[in-house]
Amino acid sequence: MKSNKEIYQVTYPIFLSLIAQNIINVTDTAFLGRVSEVALGASAIGGVFYIAVYMVGFGFSQGAQILIGRRNGEKNYAAIGPIFNSGLVFNFLMALIIFITSIFFVPHLMKYLVSSQHVYVATIEFLNWRIYGFFFAFLTTVFRAFFVGITRTRVLTVSAVITALTNILFGYLLIFGKFGFPEWGIAGAAMASVLAESAGLIYLIFATLKQKDIHVFGLFSFRKIEFGTIKKILELSVFIMFQYFISISTWFMFFIFIERLGERPLAVTNIGRSLYVLLMIPGSALSTTISTLVSNMIGEGHKEQVMPFMKKVTGIALAIVVPMMVFTFAFPQLFARIYTDDPGLMLACVPTLRVVSVAMVFCGIGSIIFNTISGTGNTRTAFVIEFFTLFFYIGYVYYTAIILHSTVEIVWMSEFVYWILIGGLGLWYLLKGNWRKKEI
Repeated sequence: MKSNKEIYQVTYPIFLSLIAQNIINVTDTAFLGRVSEVALGASAIGGVFYIAVYMVGFGFSQGAQILIGRRNGEKNYAAIGPIFNSGLVFNFLMALIIFITSIFFVPHLMKYLVSSQHVYVATIEFLNWRIYGFFFAFLTTVFRAFFVGITRTRVLTVSAVITALTNILFGYLLIFGKFGFPEWGIAGAAMASVLAESAGLIYLIFATLKQKDIHVFGLFSFRKIEFGTIKKILELSVFIMFQYFISISTWFMFFIFIERLGERPLAVTNIGRSLYVLLMIPGSALSTTISTLVSNMIGEGHKEQVMPFMKKVTGIALAIVVPMMVFTFAFPQLFARIYTDDPGLMLACVPTLRVVSVAMVFCGIGSIIFNTISGTGNTRTAFVIEFFTLFFYIGYVYYTAIILHSTVEIVWMSEFVYWILIGGLGLWYLLKGNWRKKEI
């Protein structure tokens, strides 16, 4: 079984990179929270829409990551290059198609979904610039898949730090119009994010080229498009792509339903989302680690170690997230002050932030169980579990927000529905399913 040191070596850089990435999330929300509640709410809708589409590219890269991890475990290094190269080509073409489609259809979609004219205008202002990030973000996911798959994740930390610092700098300059830059508000936040993603990608390209054993993997060889390799990646990733897209799209609908409750509930929800994603970092880092190490473990021929390893990682996650939950639950206003200086909005956030703090524990456990399934290569099963869970999740959100017009914190309790179901069904499959027979 993988030792604590091996878990730490893979998890720690991912953890740092997620912290750096979420500095973007926190600073954008904090900056826009000082612009207006409309800007804060519109950035939530635009931001989650962007993430939902981004997850299509990320899902494809997850299939590549599982394959790279398996080939790395088998020490079949020459087979890694074609996976990486095919991933770059496929994700670039997909980003191009999505970008063109977004230009023509996103304004009409948002007009139909968003009820407030002020929020609609601000959302389109944000997305008109944000969609340029698809090109940089989609390619970055392939580099991330490579480095996670071969368990050299420190490069990702540096990239994430560069991305975060670039976003903070240009976010401050372009949102508030400092040092002679124009004051572009919510559009400035979108531009800063695109510039940050491009800076992170440029670093990853140079870092990859500097790897001493790059020739062993055969990276950046584009003599022909290897359709067979793309097909093999898609066999694994197509269900992950649908799974992630449907999952985040459902979260997007969560924000659309909240928007019907008013501009302040939407602003509260964006602050809740920002803190929630920040608190999820330990669980997210460990779940990414377990997906990679399980794939490597199976490639080495140690399927019997998967379940004990999952229990071990779950214990580590609980030891980290439970103290965080207690502190956040006890001092929610301390965290609300990060995002706004409006006393009324700050007070309105308290119940939601307390719900978010407890949900984080369920998220940590559920995501580790679920990513263990992905690590085994059984992505179709993972998709079925996700789809089934989301049916109940969106039903709860619709009923509490649209039918009952409940308070924001009651709607946010949907996170318990999601993580209890997905964790429970995932554990049942790992105990009773036929995942040990899967070959990729």
